[in-house]
Amino acid sequence: MKVVMIPSGFKECLDAEEVAYSMMKGARRFDPFIKTEMIPMIDGGEGFAKAIIKIKNGELIYKDVIGPVGEKVKSHYGIFIEGNKRTAVIEMAAVAGLKLVPSFQRNPLKTTTYGVGELIIDALDMDVDKIMIGCGDSGTSDGGAGMAQALGVQFLDDEKQVIPIMGGEDLLKASSIDTTHIDKRLCGIPIDVACNWTNVLCGKQGVARVFGPQKGAKPEEVETLSLALEHYAMLIEQSTKKNVRNSPGSGASGGLGAGLLAFADATLHRRFDLIMNYIQIEEKIATADLVITAEGSLDFQTPNGKIPCEVARIAKKNNIPVIAITGTIGRGAELNYDVGIDAYSSIIQRPVTLKKAMFKAPQWIEESVEGILRHIGVGIIMADRKTLSERELSYDNKINQA
Repeated sequence: MKVVMIPSGFKECLDAEEVAYSMMKGARRFDPFIKTEMIPMIDGGEGFAKAIIKIKNGELIYKDVIGPVGEKVKSHYGIFIEGNKRTAVIEMAAVAGLKLVPSFQRNPLKTTTYGVGELIIDALDMDVDKIMIGCGDSGTSDGGAGMAQALGVQFLDDEKQVIPIMGGEDLLKASSIDTTHIDKRLCGIPIDVACNWTNVLCGKQGVARVFGPQKGAKPEEVETLSLALEHYAMLIEQSTKKNVRNSPGSGASGGLGAGLLAFADATLHRRFDLIMNYIQIEEKIATADLVITAEGSLDFQTPNGKIPCEVARIAKKNNIPVIAITGTIGRGAELNYDVGIDAYSSIIQRPVTLKKAMFKAPQWIEESVEGILRHIGVGIIMADRKTLSERELSYDNKINQA
């Protein structure tokens, strides 16, 4: 039996490579000689830049920039060379991710994407020919306004005064946008963004209402943030003639997608489509007897472009069974059956605090994979016995007929 393991990371706990390693250890606990292949997957979130740079033999560049709560953080991006073209790979999670927002400061009305813009400027200083940005695991909901400010965009209040570094709620203070000071080097530099295509900036399914609570917003703050992003979209349309309210991907990373569309003329892509240009998995899935995937939380959002279901869709083309393991099973998890996941289970074995669950995750991932394979092993034994019994019965019938 060959098992191909294609996990994503467990947010704020383990990256995809760490999850894959624990899965492989679990498989070897079942059978030291089992055929396995690990393919740690990235979706634009944590680990995106390092993974792409590793694949492309590029270089990581470290830089201190403004983090999501307005304080300096050590971040990074990468550059690789291909066909005499220099491509920068920026991961928004490495500069404005949720993991960089202390739990007591998790309020998307306050956090900023300013550091994302600083990394873009630094990449331009390195004379890159192209920029690729991964959107995911964000701790912000400023619509990319902070990023835009770092690029030179100015947000003006009623008195035409420039508003300093902004969080989501500060968008309500702006009465106009001045784009005349934006860095001119952005013209002609292609920017490709890997994002969740289903996330939009505004409306009932807008990023404030869908993801605001996950980032620490209370119900009244969600409404404030929703109004602020609606106002922001109106200002963008007035200043750039671009309507980003419901553009696919505009809500990615707290609306960073909208900011990149409006001020950097970026092209947004379904994250899996863009990433598949760098990580080839179809041929490897086709050779598997079983695919095991993984994600920190499996729920109604998973079918909307997240790794487990994208992996499952590919596997189903080849009639390969797919099992998912997860940290938590959330509302609407059963929807994942409809997109190709045949079974799923949580690694959590008993009631436990989040802190302990995160500490025990590597061990529990191992044990979960071992348990899955042992269950499958029992099924194989039962199937073999049934086949043997049917053969014996057929043989007895032939003898009797003779």
